[in-house]
Amino acid sequence: MNTTEVKGNWNEQKGKLKQKFAVLTDNDLMFEEGRKVEMLGKLQIKLGKTKEELYRIIGAL
Repeated sequence: MNTTEVKGNWNEQKGKLKQKFAVLTDNDLMFEEGRKVEMLGKLQIKLGKTKEELYRIIGAL
């Protein structure tokens, strides 16, 4: 998953992630340019998933 993929349809993916994982908030899924790693780190902690698992989950949306 690269930055272009995330930016291109992030609002759609964000909605799907919130449906799948009710514990996620808009703040958890706030994507800012250059802060992708920080956002993914927060998601890893909150969901208890590895980086690879997160990439798979987001890629499958």
